Amino acid sequence: MTATREDRIRQVGVTLAEIFCIVGTLVGVGVIGTRVEESSGGALAADATLLAPATRAFSIWSVIYVGLLAYVVWQWTPRATTSPRARAIGWWAAASMVLNAVWLLVTQQGWIWLSVAVILALVVVLGVLVRKLTEAPSSGRLETVVVDGTFGLYLGWVSVATCANIAAAGVASGLTLGSADPWIAALVALVAGGLGVFLARRFGGRVAIAAAMAWGLVWIAVGRFVAQPVSTVTGIAAVAAAVAVVAAVPLFRGRRLTPG
Repeated sequence: MTATREDRIRQVGVTLAEIFCIVGTLVGVGVIGTRVEESSGGALAADATLLAPATRAFSIWSVIYVGLLAYVVWQWTPRATTSPRARAIGWWAAASMVLNAVWLLVTQQGWIWLSVAVILALVVVLGVLVRKLTEAPSSGRLETVVVDGTFGLYLGWVSVATCANIAAAGVASGLTLGSADPWIAALVALVAGGLGVFLARRFGGRVAIAAAMAWGLVWIAVGRFVAQPVSTVTGIAAVAAAVAVVAAVPLFRGRRLTPG
């Protein structure tokens, strides 16, 4: 197949989105701005809420960012240029990169509730993208790793991060429920686990999604067991949620996309 004008526009658009994402990342890690954990009055720090993952959890971003860069290179290859699969996800991938950068820039301004809206939009975009990947098989191992692996990790991690972001926004707004807080946090962690099971059923037990969600949930548990604020009940719930997410993979692995 011959590359069309639309193919070239899409490739350039994805590349520009990646450049914008890199700029946003440099802001988020403190190279050009304030680090995420120090922005928004510290609302997004690892010790800010009961649902904040321990600091080391965020190292997963390094893997995701490398994967996104590899995806941008991959989509310029001759085979990917005219691939129906690449065409289907290109603009959704670009949108995810832009939203990622926007989230980082929004948090720099301390607009914590707007950051919730942005990350929710990001989850929806990634969900649509992974759905499109599930509707058509990968053409090879390289594509599976670079495309399916990257966006699976991306969706899984952002799904957990959304729960932490909402909790951070609530605490930053002065929402406290006293002694009920640990039980509410535990319930939210279990809901996140339920979401992981749903995604496994929906997308055929994708390992990357489950791995990223389990990673985030386990680090929430670590934070609650060994760091401030301590909450045993939240930690136990996060571990249970991580186990459920991982256990769902073999149950739904390889199943066709569910309708609806």
